[in-house]
Amino acid sequence: MNRRHLLFSCLSVLMMTPLGALAATSTGAPHASEVDPRIGTGGDGHLFPGAVVPFGMVQLSPDTNMPDFKHAYKWAAGYQYNDPTIMGFSHTHFSGSGHSDQGDVLVMPVAGDVKLDPGDEKVPGSGYRSRFDHATEVEQPGYYAVTLADYGVRAELTANQRVGWHRYTFPAGKPAHLLLDLRPSIYDYPGKVLWSNLQVQADGTVVGCRTTRGWAPGRELCFAMRFNQPMTSHELYNRETDLTYKGFKGPGYQAQDANAQNGRALEGVFDFGELKQPLLVKVAISSVSEANAIANLDKDGQGWNFDAQRADALAAWNKALAPIDVDGTPAQRTQFYTALYHAMISPSLAMDVNGEFRGPDYQVHHADGFNFYSSWSMWDVYRAQQPLLILLHPDHTVDFVRSLIAAQQASPFGMLPVWAYQGLETWCMTGYHAVAIIADAYVKGIRGFDAEKAMKGMVHTATYGDYGDLADYMKLGYVPIDKEVEGGSKTQEYAYDDWAIAQMAKALGKQDIYATFEKRATNWRNVWDPQTKFMRARLSNGKFREPFDPTSAGYGDDYTEANAWQYSWYVPQDVAGLITAYGGDQAFTDKLDQMFDAKVDPAIFKDVEDITGLIGWYAHGNEPSHHIAYLYDYAGEPWKTQARLKQIMDNEYGPGPAGLIGNDDLGQMSAWYIFTALGFYPVTPGSVEYAIGRPFVPRAAIHLSNGHTFTITASPMDAAHPYVGSVTLNGKPLDRVYLRHADILAGGELHFTMQAEPNKTWGTAISARPTSMSQYSH
Repeated sequence: MNRRHLLFSCLSVLMMTPLGALAATSTGAPHASEVDPRIGTGGDGHLFPGAVVPFGMVQLSPDTNMPDFKHAYKWAAGYQYNDPTIMGFSHTHFSGSGHSDQGDVLVMPVAGDVKLDPGDEKVPGSGYRSRFDHATEVEQPGYYAVTLADYGVRAELTANQRVGWHRYTFPAGKPAHLLLDLRPSIYDYPGKVLWSNLQVQADGTVVGCRTTRGWAPGRELCFAMRFNQPMTSHELYNRETDLTYKGFKGPGYQAQDANAQNGRALEGVFDFGELKQPLLVKVAISSVSEANAIANLDKDGQGWNFDAQRADALAAWNKALAPIDVDGTPAQRTQFYTALYHAMISPSLAMDVNGEFRGPDYQVHHADGFNFYSSWSMWDVYRAQQPLLILLHPDHTVDFVRSLIAAQQASPFGMLPVWAYQGLETWCMTGYHAVAIIADAYVKGIRGFDAEKAMKGMVHTATYGDYGDLADYMKLGYVPIDKEVEGGSKTQEYAYDDWAIAQMAKALGKQDIYATFEKRATNWRNVWDPQTKFMRARLSNGKFREPFDPTSAGYGDDYTEANAWQYSWYVPQDVAGLITAYGGDQAFTDKLDQMFDAKVDPAIFKDVEDITGLIGWYAHGNEPSHHIAYLYDYAGEPWKTQARLKQIMDNEYGPGPAGLIGNDDLGQMSAWYIFTALGFYPVTPGSVEYAIGRPFVPRAAIHLSNGHTFTITASPMDAAHPYVGSVTLNGKPLDRVYLRHADILAGGELHFTMQAEPNKTWGTAISARPTSMSQYSH
């Protein structure tokens, strides 16, 4: 089963045009009008083009299809650019996930006769879905619009934190209806809806809930809906046909007589007659109750001014984008700010206005003094997306960490989230990377959360023996492949997470915890094979599993969504130790070159959807590869990092709906681009260092929350000068190939002098390299 990823966002740089070839022609503060949400909505991008505010609970977007889960990978975000029809507009979506769920509270405006099923997209008029033309679409941060051709309805959407706002302009002479379908779901299958209820209250408010068995089984999502026009009538349907026992009939013999329905296949049709003004609809959601959804609507859904709500959403995005000013061509700026936009959609608010949220124990909890967030693709976002937000929005990081602690406190297992959404756990992917997010925040100076409670939760998570065979890992020093699938990569990931725990413990002065987890951080050595020079999974008897093929990838293999060529570089906490294991600097960089330069048929990964964006064996479309290009820095050849980064930027990010080579994975692919465009990258979250690459924009200014500004400049910035000649920090030569977090927080200027040929002396000394657990060999 595929379990995750693939995309991000850029824009309008021609695919064959190197970013560095574009001269700076546009400067100034960012504006959300430079964002293009369409990027990544086609191919395997898995991004949605609809309305959302930064980290908002509601993601109101068009759905072009919701097929059976066996065929649903392309529709992980509900929308595919090349589809000819729109099925409706639902209120919850993931941004760039590889696996999926949600698509809750699907509505469709209908002019004229109403059909109750979506129909076949290849047969116009066979159902309630409608054809559309991309020329009628408008996609902007916080706003989406399209004309539904089969009905002549202009649909407009916007959102705030907890409410989705709709404006539908109907053609004259046809009765207006709004259809609500509680049956379909993203990643659908028969029987996924366990139960639902629907009610029209006396004041015309429509409320309901549905419980689904999806990615997070037993998830309940409630809603409250209001209209600016009185209904002339309504019909509520229970479309179930396979019931052996139906109970007794309640009041109302016809659909139009009923004010409430319960069942697994509910629909509602709300009639408004011929309208002379647009129909406005506002929908609030809650994972707790109908009453909370109504309260959310009362608080966050006041009034009927759609344009004011749209303006507020745009203002929220302008504020979110404001911490970075970037100079460059309009194309460069759009690419950059679209990436920044996609990096700030998740985690999503998962708390009602009264502070209540649903926890992983399925019970209702209360957030005291913070906002509770969920939608955690931990395996992805700990690498760059969360480190980026530490720099740009540390206030949100406080709430994020407090949310992780709150989820751990509510967990029946006492564990931090692994892959959670709407407060519930899915257990998707591997590792316990929430510890890296917390440790990274703490060592970089983020406070405002209970560090002692966090530390206890981190240790408990890392010692919960029944999770991912941690019991054997703690006993043997590795995860045996005959006990647990993907034992090789799980050993590596646990070892890194253990190192992150050690860093937090060290900062807190907890020497015993530090010593325990610092030792566990060396467990990567237990899956290193000095004969083949690859990471390999071991059996319980200590032998490596045979036969061994370093090109093999798939569920049940030694590695998670990768092969030996990709995972053998995953020791971010001890790159120096890995270099020594390879046989020294030259052997290490030769192997890196061999990986990037290999001739590989992409068909080898046809059964592993997430391994995309190949440059040799390097797979930029999947996260295990994301740090690899920076590893030349650690072996004395930073000019090769610079060359590989240009190769990746030129080939893996491009314009248009197919512009991302992999799932964005809730902002990770986007954050990789942002860091790389700025010129540095957090190879090892939990460290206070960033590996230096090369910038891809001529100037960027980071406005920090402490009032300082850190500016990165580069000249000449063009295709003829792709290499770093020298670097200065505040006018003084910088000979090291890493930047400290404190350097950024202090403000000042980092300047790159670019040149045509590689400088093979800059940053090559042992003392110039980023810090590692082991000592570098001389």
